[in-house]
Order: sequence, then C-alpha cells, then structure tokens
Amino acid sequence: MVTCKHAWRGELVNAVSFVCRSSEHIPGRQWKGQFTTVQKSGQCSGCGRVLESIHLSPEEYEFLKEKIMRHVIDGGDQYKKTTPQELKRFEKFVNSCPPFDIVIDGLNVAKMVFKNRESQTLLDVVSQLAQQNLRLLVLGRKHMLTPSSQWKKDEMKQVQEQADCFFADNISKDDPFLLYATLNSGNHCKFITKDLMRDHKACLPDAHTRHLFFKWQQGHQLTIMNCLQRSKLAFQHTFSYDTVVQTTGDSWHIPYDEDQVQRSSYEVPTKWLCLQRKTKTSAPC
Repeated sequence: MVTCKHAWRGELVNAVSFVCRSSEHIPGRQWKGQFTTVQKSGQCSGCGRVLESIHLSPEEYEFLKEKIMRHVIDGGDQYKKTTPQELKRFEKFVNSCPPFDIVIDGLNVAKMVFKNRESQTLLDVVSQLAQQNLRLLVLGRKHMLTPSSQWKKDEMKQVQEQADCFFADNISKDDPFLLYATLNSGNHCKFITKDLMRDHKACLPDAHTRHLFFKWQQGHQLTIMNCLQRSKLAFQHTFSYDTVVQTTGDSWHIPYDEDQVQRSSYEVPTKWLCLQRKTKTSAPC
C-alpha cells in the first residue's frame, strides 16, 4: 500500500483526477466511488479493505528515533530554546528513571481549561492518570514552583507526589525535552500536548522521515477533549490506522474533510472517499 501526505484539497483533487485519467486508458475497467467511514479497526465500511496501520515497525521506530535525536535533539535549533548544560542535565535525569508511560507538557496542559487555576488543571490531569498506575513525567518551567494566583504550592506538591517532574529554566521550551523523554522511554510511551510539532517535523531530512514522524505522532499523542471545570477529563485516544491518502493500485482511500476544515494531526477524519477499480465482465452470449 502506498500512502501520501498533502493538504486535504490536494489529496482529494489530485487523487480523483489521477484515477479518472487512468481509467480512460485501461479498456474494460471502471472506477466506482462512494463516501464512507472507517471503523476503529481500520476497516473501510465501503469496501472492507483494511487501511495501513499507524503503528511503526521496530525497525521504523529505531530509524525515526535516530533521525529525531540527530536532526532535532542534537543537530537542530534546540540551543535557541535551552542550553547545552540544561539539556545534559535533563538527559541525565531521564536516563536515571525507569521508562515512562506518559510524558505531559505541563504548561500546555495547565492552560487547557478556561478560567481554571493552572495548577489545579495540571493536578486534575495528573491525578486521573496516576489512578491508572501509569508512570508519569511532567515537564514544566521553574516559575510553576513559585506560589502565585495561578500556581498553588500545595497543588504543585501533589503533582510532584504522583509524577516525576522536571522544571526547566523559564526561557526554555519544552518540545525538545518532551520528544527526548518520549522516544527514550520506548514505543509504548505516549505524550500529552496540543502542540502540533510542525517546526520539529520541518527539521527532519526527507519526506519519508517526516511521514514516519507524522505516523508516530498520530499513534502517540493524546489530547484532552473536554475541558470543563469539575468534570472528569476525557482523552481522544490514538487510533490504529493512518489518515492520509492510501492506494493499492486498484483502490484509493482519501480522507474527506467537509466545509474545507483542516484537521490537526491528532484528529480523525469522519468521512472518506472510497474508490474501487473493477473489471467489466463481458455480456453473456
């Protein structure tokens, strides 16, 4: 199966145009199309084919991990976002800990609930995940430990009792730390942030590596879906199939986003265009 990643308008127009042009030059063949949905298992409800898995093979994971370490963590612009000394301190910290199950972008998560105190929001997320006996890492900034109207000392103490925490300098950015800790923990580790990581994907050397990064991100990024005060948090969990244009030669599956709405990388398309090429049978004599 071949997959392609473009903006949705290009995906839909180019793929449909291609299959229509191809059918004109193949005698006895025709294309049949329908709008359909894809089940959680990845099976198309229209034709029954299973879409390509979102999960990377062990070889793909190690390949991607090496590329991210080289081009984003070690060779990117991370020293504009932190210092060599702080990055080494963080690497030593992570390597001294057992693998994590979930890495949390603490400042990003803390700002997800409108009109809620930031330390309370972070504590709510950490407490709910800790109840599942998950090993957690919270990444934050040092100012989060200074008591203020948004950051209560007792709430941050409870956060630190339920999760490992690393607080970077206030001028530092969390992204390199989040990527390093998640990848270093293994392919089972997920991360929570609403950051789309576009800058880091752009640092990768080629389209193949960027596509693997996109798949890894889809399979590992958890997003908090409801951000209402005093309610149990709900997460949009990762899914099992890739959400880009896919073709086997005799079929195309194209994610279709209505009203020209562009999805974030962690969002699942609700509608697909399923195209099947079928050979015409000869009429009986």
